[in-house]
Amino acid sequence: MKPTTRHFKQELPRHLHNLQMRRNIMKATWHSLSKRAQVVSEVPEWESLREQAHQIKKQIIDDLEANLKKFEENARSKGIEVLFAKDAREAIRFTLEIVERHGINRIVKSKSMLTEELNFNEAMEAHNLEVVETDLGEFIIQLAKEPPSHLTGPAVHKSRQEIAQLFQEKLGIPYSEDPQHLTRVARKLLREKFLTADMGVTGANFGIIDNGSIAIVENEGNARLCASLPPVHLAFIGMERLIPGYSDLPLFLKLLARSSTGQKMTTYVSTIDGPRSPNSLDGPENVYYIIVDNRRSTFLEDEHLKQALYCIRCGACYNTCPVYQNIGGHAYGWVYQGPIGAVITPQLLGLKEAPDLPFASSLCGSCTDICPVKIPLHHLLLYQRKRIVEAGLTQTGEPTAIQLISRFLRSSSLYSWLNSTAYLFQKITGGKLPLPGWSKIHTPPRIEKPTFKEWWQKHHTTTESSNE
Repeated sequence: MKPTTRHFKQELPRHLHNLQMRRNIMKATWHSLSKRAQVVSEVPEWESLREQAHQIKKQIIDDLEANLKKFEENARSKGIEVLFAKDAREAIRFTLEIVERHGINRIVKSKSMLTEELNFNEAMEAHNLEVVETDLGEFIIQLAKEPPSHLTGPAVHKSRQEIAQLFQEKLGIPYSEDPQHLTRVARKLLREKFLTADMGVTGANFGIIDNGSIAIVENEGNARLCASLPPVHLAFIGMERLIPGYSDLPLFLKLLARSSTGQKMTTYVSTIDGPRSPNSLDGPENVYYIIVDNRRSTFLEDEHLKQALYCIRCGACYNTCPVYQNIGGHAYGWVYQGPIGAVITPQLLGLKEAPDLPFASSLCGSCTDICPVKIPLHHLLLYQRKRIVEAGLTQTGEPTAIQLISRFLRSSSLYSWLNSTAYLFQKITGGKLPLPGWSKIHTPPRIEKPTFKEWWQKHHTTTESSNE
């Protein structure tokens, strides 16, 4: 997916005017929040679990290099080939080398936002390889030729009717809005792909340091099939996705399932321990890990931003964010959206590529409150805003205007003069401020008469006179 983050402001009206999409998003997010509230209320120690997870992730990230080395060593001891990709180009090059080594033509793939970040599908298709998305949501948006709009619900922006029409057009079946029927159609088509695939590609929710295994969390069973049916399994792992050991997995599964889908536990939790043994009847013959940096290491250089690497990709901050609820995921212009996307995208792409995203927030703090690993998201959004302003990437003249306004606000006489002048200007123009750029996206507050100061002077004087 090619980033369009530079055009966030220009593209925003198109998304805001898509009322059907906004209704779909609002319905889905509120449903998720309702389910989450119920299952979280059943865990009285929820806040202590959040703190525990926060401290674990902090310890991992604070010593990430050593933890990655240990994870690699333990994975290799199980017969897994581990590759480190410094960027997207290197990750794709490693993949194509694996493809050539094993004569691969068809790839089945489970949901992975990291592969979206790497433009994996486009790169493979450019080399005449068939890539089949097997997660139902990803399957839908692959048919629609659209990017995901949510971390855990890629097709959350689409209504049942839109999906029914898509299946009718792309798969040639009679129109049906029955979700069970549409799911059966997808499963029948995908079954043949699973059985004839040369390689399965997955992400990894957690890399388990003390034994080199990975854990994959899902609800459909497709990731398990991708990891076990084809002779080759390739897992893409963000370098930050580590936890210390198996004993920590229940904690993170409890937090992840409740935060992402409002479940006590997801339907499938698969752990990958390496290639199948000579006596095994199933499982891949070859397992590869590609551990991806792709500018993640730059977060480690900043004590504030490194906290964003604690993220376990639950998507809860999307659901609770009033901005995401109203503009949807595609408005953000890249793979990661919502509050966490607005924090990490300017770092992953560079500040110049996404200068507007951290400002797409009301700073209500709901994202921080809901985060299962206690990332201070609204503070990080403010921090990114500060960096963008200091880099001179805000609108021309905005810093000067703010300095001028602050001078007026610090002076009682200047403020009174400005207030009176603005009131007269408001009467002449009907309340419109002809400021280039600013006026298109802002509505100035109305100035009412009398002002509070005028009201206070009048009534305070009256009160003092009556007391005498």
